[in-house]
Amino acid sequence: MDKALDLVEAVARAPYPPRLTDLAEEVGLHRATAYRVLLDLVRRGWVLRAGDRYLPGTAVLQLSSSAARNSLTAIARPVLTELSARTGMMANLQVLEDDRSRVIDAVRPERLAMITDLIGEGLPVHRFAGPLALVAALDPAARAPYLRPAEAAGHPLEGPDGLLADIERAERTGFAVEHGRNEQPVASLGRVVSPTSGAPVCALTVVGLDAEFTPTRLLELREHLREATDTLRRLLTAPGASAPSSSDPANGPT
Repeated sequence: MDKALDLVEAVARAPYPPRLTDLAEEVGLHRATAYRVLLDLVRRGWVLRAGDRYLPGTAVLQLSSSAARNSLTAIARPVLTELSARTGMMANLQVLEDDRSRVIDAVRPERLAMITDLIGEGLPVHRFAGPLALVAALDPAARAPYLRPAEAAGHPLEGPDGLLADIERAERTGFAVEHGRNEQPVASLGRVVSPTSGAPVCALTVVGLDAEFTPTRLLELREHLREATDTLRRLLTAPGASAPSSSDPANGPT
């Protein structure tokens, strides 16, 4: 148990995802011993293997969202890539912060290079589909901090076109839609990923030109987004979840 905890702690505190040799040296274990323990930690979801490096695993999502952010992007990247390819649109990954969401990864096709990917940007709930989907998945009592930026910007809360109506619609349908509110030619569709009870872990959003979000196309996009979020939910809840790997770290380069 001491060896396993030493390795989990070493992975969690590393400034960059470490390799097997780095971890073995840091905790004072033989390389083969460290690898055997890491296999069990990956199987149980405490460590994520991504190529020849290791990151905090999906189980850590239950303990610290900030420590697991690298893991979340590593797990979600193939899902984003496939979602973008299937829709022909940009796909992004967002997580909630104090009063908005933040884009932590995105895959954008060349044809949409004119649309900013917003990676690292904080997005208010009244202007984007991602935070709208995330806030709609919260308990009503937990939504107040996310409404304040809208109030400060003079955005209406009440009425058929108000933010509360948008949140209710997203909660009821499971999808948040944004048509040109932030940038007139741009539209987006978001859905949350909630692998456990309580607050959602993240949201996936498809972003494209508003003219392409026709009623028929929107139904298509919803199905693609539903499949993508369901896939990511399964990955996050699988005990031995692992990002795509190109080599075995026990035998590959270090």
